[in-house]
Amino acid sequence: MTYTVIARCNQTGHLGIGIATYSLAVGGYCPAIQGGLGAVSTQAFVNLKLGSLALRLLQTGFTPAKTMAELLADDPKSSYRQLGIVDSAGQAAVHTGADTRPWSGHLTGEGYVVMGNVLAGEVVLAAMAEGFEAGAGDDLDERLLATLEAGRDAGGQQTADGTHLDERSAAVITHDHRDYGHIDLRVDAHDTAVEELRRVHGVYKPFVPYYQMRHENPEETPAQDVWAAENLI
Repeated sequence: MTYTVIARCNQTGHLGIGIATYSLAVGGYCPAIQGGLGAVSTQAFVNLKLGSLALRLLQTGFTPAKTMAELLADDPKSSYRQLGIVDSAGQAAVHTGADTRPWSGHLTGEGYVVMGNVLAGEVVLAAMAEGFEAGAGDDLDERLLATLEAGRDAGGQQTADGTHLDERSAAVITHDHRDYGHIDLRVDAHDTAVEELRRVHGVYKPFVPYYQMRHENPEETPAQDVWAAENLI
C-alpha cells in the first residue's frame, strides 16, 4: 500500500526517493540511499535488510540489474517484495513480486522508477511518471514531491474492494555526492501526509543554504533568526 519514485537528476547527479503510504513512518524503513552510489526502496512486505545489502552490492561495482538478481536469489520470500534501484549513472532495476497485493506494478523511464502496490490502478503510476518528466529542470526534491502529489491525485492507494486508503506517512530524501542527505524530510503519522510533507518542505527548503553554512563556515554563521531576517521575506 505504497507508491514511490526513485530517481537520479540528470543535471546535478543527485539521487532521491519520494514515497507515500498508508503505513506509518515509511521514511525510516523503506528507503536506502547513498550519494554518488545509488537509491533503493524495499516495500510491499518489506525485507528490512535488502536496502543496505543493495547499497553494499552497488559499492562493489554491481549494476542495478546484477544487484537485483542477487537480492532476489538471497530472499526466499521475494515474491512478496517490491524493490526498486537507481544507481549514480541513472541505470535502474525494479521487481514487483507476484504475491504483492493488487493492484501492484512499476514503470521505468530515463533515470527513474515509479512503483507501487495496493494502488487504484496503473493510472497512478502513469500519472507519477508524467509528473516526474514534466518537472525536468526543477530541483530533484521538487520533482519527487510533485510526483507523489500526482500519484495521490490519480487515486493513490486503494484496496481490491475499492476502499481508498489515505497516505499516513510520506518522505522526500535527496543526496548529492556527500555522505549525508541534502534534504531528508519525513512525515511519520498524519491524516494527510503528502499535504503535510508539502508544508514541511516549504518551511524547510529556504533554510538549506543556512544549514550548509553552519556546516562549512561556522565561525561566520549568524544566529538563525538573524540570518532569516536578512535573507527570507
